[in-house]
Amino acid sequence: MRHRIDIRGSIIPNDYKWFYDWFGEDSTCPRDVRKVLDNIQPGDGVDVYINSPGGVIDVGSEIYTELRKASETCDVKIYITGEACSAASVIACAAYSSMAPTALMMVHCVSSGIRGNHSDMEHMAEVLRTADRALCTAYMAKANMTEQEALEMMEHETWLTASQAKEAGLVDEIMFEEAQELPMTASAGLFKLPTKEQMDRARAMMGEAPEPEQELTAPGYSDAIRRIREYDMLSLSAHRE
Repeated sequence: MRHRIDIRGSIIPNDYKWFYDWFGEDSTCPRDVRKVLDNIQPGDGVDVYINSPGGVIDVGSEIYTELRKASETCDVKIYITGEACSAASVIACAAYSSMAPTALMMVHCVSSGIRGNHSDMEHMAEVLRTADRALCTAYMAKANMTEQEALEMMEHETWLTASQAKEAGLVDEIMFEEAQELPMTASAGLFKLPTKEQMDRARAMMGEAPEPEQELTAPGYSDAIRRIREYDMLSLSAHRE
């Protein structure tokens, strides 16, 4: 049995959920994810569909951790159908992922609001830098990139198409990609009629071409056929090598 988790709308703490539900707005909290994961039985799978602009980063981290932990014991697959931005891009790194060709992913540095004097501002700057380093570990683990590469990507508020996300290693595949053309089978080309050039050479070896009404036992004809067959076998061997 496969279970479905929707990561839609803002990613919020549990105690904000009632507010979003009251106004009928899409939102996702850790409790929504945990409710599904608690019902998983051995052998079950989980399909996670993401279309979220992001939200509270520590909540995104909690959901990421829950899904990554679940992927160790069951089949978790993530599908980015609309956008996976900010905290949602972290969640998208929790397991094997597919991205719609029309979807977008965005990664950026952690942000916050603060009031106070210069010491407060300087302290918050250090807190945000620390949060960035913690957050980028999800990208590092997924895409096998260095911390510097991940932080540079975040610093520039990088928006990625499906193909760019796949090239960067942040997703594993793009939905609806055409299957690669199957290779030719080993039997292809083992049988073919002689070409006109081969037949002309055979006639020259025979001295003269037999007329259509002539018997196939014309002098030299069998020897020519043997040589054609030897030629074909040599060509086939060379092609294989």
